[in-house]
Amino acid sequence: MFAGIVQASARVKALEEEKRILRARIEAPRSWKLELGASVNIDGICSTVVKKGRGYFDVEYMAQTLSKTTAASFTKGRLVNLERSLKYGQSIDGHPVQGHVDCTAPITEIARKGASRELTIRPNAKLARQAALHGSIAINGVSLTIAKKHGPNITVALIPYTLKHTNLGTLKAGDVVNVEFDHSRAYLDKVRGR
Repeated sequence: MFAGIVQASARVKALEEEKRILRARIEAPRSWKLELGASVNIDGICSTVVKKGRGYFDVEYMAQTLSKTTAASFTKGRLVNLERSLKYGQSIDGHPVQGHVDCTAPITEIARKGASRELTIRPNAKLARQAALHGSIAINGVSLTIAKKHGPNITVALIPYTLKHTNLGTLKAGDVVNVEFDHSRAYLDKVRGR
């Protein structure tokens, strides 16, 4: 479980594919002490540390993850968002994020609003119906508030801090992002029999 609060951005150092498994080597933040088997949210993808060394850690992605997320398009040097899993009793400053990507979505527009930006994505229309105006959504692992909904399009507002401290500030129209919807509404609808 994660909070959608990015703790660091880092580069993909290397990629290796073998037997339909992609191993990605990620630059480790200097202050991080990771254990083998630990969960790290990488651009919204819950990833398991399978190897670690001085200044790096490795994760692996199987075919299903590669088909549902942007992991298949990772390249050497790519900037990714990182968050370590929550520990029991930690505060959740964003919203509960599982790291289970629901879909990928293209960015259809980025509009500058002074020092801030509005980012619009077009996710799967059926999944987008789960999203509530002013509810939460995770884009590349970042907990955000839905500012506007229009058809299948969802717009979020990015403050300067988010633009500076995550990879969302490097994105452009046409780029594809990982999306995880806040499933609280879907669970409530099931309980209510909707």
